Amino acid sequence: MTSLFESLRRWPDVEAPDLVAVDAADRLILDESAAARAVVPDGGLVVIGDAYGALTLGAAASGARGIRVHQDPLTGERALHANADRLGIADAFMSLPLDAGLVDGAEIVLLRLPRSLDALREIAGLIAAHAARDVVVFAGGRVKHMTLAMNDVLRGDFARLDVSHARQKSRVLIAREPGPGHDPVPACATDDGLLVCAYGGAFAGAAVDIGTRLLLEHLPAALPTGGAVIDLACGTGVIATTLALRHPSRDVIACDQSAVAVASARATATANEVGDRVDVVRDDMLGAQPDGSAAFIALNPPFHSGAAVHQGIAPRMFAEAARVLRSGGELWTVWNSGLQYRPTLERLVGPTRQIARNAKFTVTASTRR
Repeated sequence: MTSLFESLRRWPDVEAPDLVAVDAADRLILDESAAARAVVPDGGLVVIGDAYGALTLGAAASGARGIRVHQDPLTGERALHANADRLGIADAFMSLPLDAGLVDGAEIVLLRLPRSLDALREIAGLIAAHAARDVVVFAGGRVKHMTLAMNDVLRGDFARLDVSHARQKSRVLIAREPGPGHDPVPACATDDGLLVCAYGGAFAGAAVDIGTRLLLEHLPAALPTGGAVIDLACGTGVIATTLALRHPSRDVIACDQSAVAVASARATATANEVGDRVDVVRDDMLGAQPDGSAAFIALNPPFHSGAAVHQGIAPRMFAEAARVLRSGGELWTVWNSGLQYRPTLERLVGPTRQIARNAKFTVTASTRR
């Protein structure tokens, strides 16, 4: 197993010496679940939240087949498939959305605990509603990211919860005896006339984060023509939906690599009656968009890769925006002023002007050369 772990890569996600593809929590989940997995028939194992394939491929290396897997980030899903192809075990699992079909009749679930309690609540409810009545959930994480509130959330859907000993600053919660459970539904709230909808784990939930709010306040009254209008890293779809509402003659593409963001953005667009003009796609940056095809891109870039802060993410997005923008097209972005992205935008996209600035954030517009 050690050699398998050493071979795993994060690609196509950000790779750097301080960013790992497998950690101690993955190893502990596999060790704690080993005896239970040994007697589960093919198709009885589900893996949720696997970062780059350690859980899925570790189980497959022990003989599991028909593994059903859900990973929220598309980069994680693609990394799993790339790692599996390299190891020759790509036929051991299938990637599925987070719905009833993922966990229907599941006997064992391996879960990397999400940071969001709302996301955990949705996952626990889904498992309880659709898994086998004797399902056992092995939910693990790094101790520094775990809270006692996670225990309470799991106890809301499972009558029995055991806690493993800590090992290498990791721990596993073991849940049994599921209750009736529940399917996920988005939370929705009105913000300045806009109905924002979010499934558990979506950034900012059913609210508008302060960076997005500043960008919304300063979006141009008229959009460039001659190409697509895109909300890159769309989150819950607040910017895409606002653009569609303000410009009823334009269609908008909203894209995000997060499955929960895509579901939330669709719900937000539909709730505001512009779902027919907002095309929401799950994509790694702008991979599905042709070169030179966009006239306008709005972006509130993330600065996390999983739980790690990494400043290499936004520049990659700027470069992708530059590829997709037509000559003269514009990238409007909001960023934490301390990150000083303007020289990077100038270099990767083109002439950049400051549109707005407050105590924390800066809004800029960059014109594609």
